Amino acid sequence: MKLVSFEHGGSCHYGAVKGSKVVDLGSRLGGMYPTIIDFIAGDGLPIAKSIVENEPGDFDYNDLKLLPMVPNPSRIICVGLNYHDHISEANRQLNRADKGFERPMIFARWPESLTAHGQPIFRPKVSTQLDYEAELLAVIGKDTGRYVPANKALDFVFGYSCLNEACLRDYQKHSRQINPGKNFEKTGATGPWIVTADEIKNPENLDIEMRLNGKTMQKANTKDMIHSVAQVIEYVTEWMPLRAGDLIASGTMGGVGFARDPQVFMKPGDVAEVIIEGIGTLRNVIEDERI
Repeated sequence: MKLVSFEHGGSCHYGAVKGSKVVDLGSRLGGMYPTIIDFIAGDGLPIAKSIVENEPGDFDYNDLKLLPMVPNPSRIICVGLNYHDHISEANRQLNRADKGFERPMIFARWPESLTAHGQPIFRPKVSTQLDYEAELLAVIGKDTGRYVPANKALDFVFGYSCLNEACLRDYQKHSRQINPGKNFEKTGATGPWIVTADEIKNPENLDIEMRLNGKTMQKANTKDMIHSVAQVIEYVTEWMPLRAGDLIASGTMGGVGFARDPQVFMKPGDVAEVIIEGIGTLRNVIEDERI
């Protein structure tokens, strides 16, 4: 099943994609599951499947103003330097010799940094170094507790989506912490929907590609990740339980703009696309922020 969050009548709804239509699950199930996080945590899929099979769509997907798939996650856990080719290009650009990490490199994003499929990614007025990063995004489906072993970790994943973890490279370099460059408002695009885990046979073997104005800039397979989604969940839950609706951004591959010669940064009018096998295409146009 493909699930989206969207705005309708001035409020946030969630629904299931049915062909070119969206079935409004929030209107039908709001008494039991007021938000998409409640729906995920409460295992609303069985009843939702029955509704989608037997009822027509309520809205045209292409007419909706989509919201980030999980509009207000409690946590967005991100992995840095998780592909060897990205480590190599970063080392060349920054004149260092990192070989990667025995454990995943973790940082965080905040909900305000997210935007949706079909909505603009904003370039802030304080920087022109807006870079792209194509990533697989995992959505946690139930509370994990602590110490989840990797061989059980994917049982806790509700679904997967695409992420363009756009970031401001100069702000990443202001100190030893990269969080400022990763948390500008409406830069981390998610979508075009959540594909539930039952429809993804193997998240650790998916082709992933980043296109900018139709040109392929990044291309890899999730099997190339140094730390798999399962291994990331194992590591994070050593020190923190995860909750339903939490997001895990699994890291990007080589080909990012700041490591190119000449450098390539996204600018207003550019069309950024992240394509992941079995999920779909996340598409955003770049705009200057509206301030």
